[in-house]
Amino acid sequence: MVTRRAALSLASLPALAADKPVYRIGVTNNTRGGWEKDFWLACRESHEVGYRFVETFFSYLKDLIDKPEEVLARAKQIGVGFITVSNSGPMEMHFEDPAKRQQILSEHTRLARFVRQLGGNHLKINSGPRRPTGTTGEDLKHIAETLNQLGKRTANEGVRLAIHAHMWSQVENQREVDAILTHTDAKNVAFVLDTGHVTLAGIDPVALAVKLRHRIVEFHLKDTKPETLGGAKTRLERPGDMMADPPFFPLGSGGVDFKGLKKHLDSIAWKGWMTTELDTSPARPPKESAAMSLRYLKETLKIDV
Repeated sequence: MVTRRAALSLASLPALAADKPVYRIGVTNNTRGGWEKDFWLACRESHEVGYRFVETFFSYLKDLIDKPEEVLARAKQIGVGFITVSNSGPMEMHFEDPAKRQQILSEHTRLARFVRQLGGNHLKINSGPRRPTGTTGEDLKHIAETLNQLGKRTANEGVRLAIHAHMWSQVENQREVDAILTHTDAKNVAFVLDTGHVTLAGIDPVALAVKLRHRIVEFHLKDTKPETLGGAKTRLERPGDMMADPPFFPLGSGGVDFKGLKKHLDSIAWKGWMTTELDTSPARPPKESAAMSLRYLKETLKIDV
């Protein structure tokens, strides 16, 4: 039983911590180069490096979506918990197509329930592949409407929906991000800011973080080439071979002003997930790249991980 005195003491804790940032650290562990084919190996090696929370995609756990207890038990044996499970194929992800809306709502609500069962509090989603003609104003209208409806459904599951701007997807650049976030309910539709993807889209990730503030629930932290600092000057077409010509690198490569980002987040007492991520790791095993990014968080940014 919680006494009245204990309840009052507990109630005071959020107020005491309200002016301090809280950074929860994790890793997305599907990095090509060694982790992409074995999720549980990736979990074990992430833990060995020092991560205690992992993020993955639906495709890795789709056969276990009705067995959250089994997933949690295996993760507990390794020593990791879950940040979220992102949508992915074979789910329907053509958010711009209203004819696909009911399927999207059904599949993503089910995934949100799974995320909650694994202990997550937000559902990070990508939009589908970008069409050669780009994303039109009509597309953005349909995407926003689907997100509004989905956000209400995931909220009922105890999970906040969070859209991720991603190169070569339906939501990529500043115009598209602005349109989506302007026409969705901030209470139900949040944002995952990927420092690498927004940089390649020509956006300064620090400026975007300043603009969106607490609507951001998670950062995907990856670095880019130094010449893209502050936002790439020209749009990068998707490389034909991401292993041979990687656009993303471990933290500290020089394309993202992580010190400036942390300074801003400290100033607003931001609270949320900082998830290191690397799409490919051709120069070294994924475990080593993940360790490099974790060391950068600890030694350069002075984050208690």
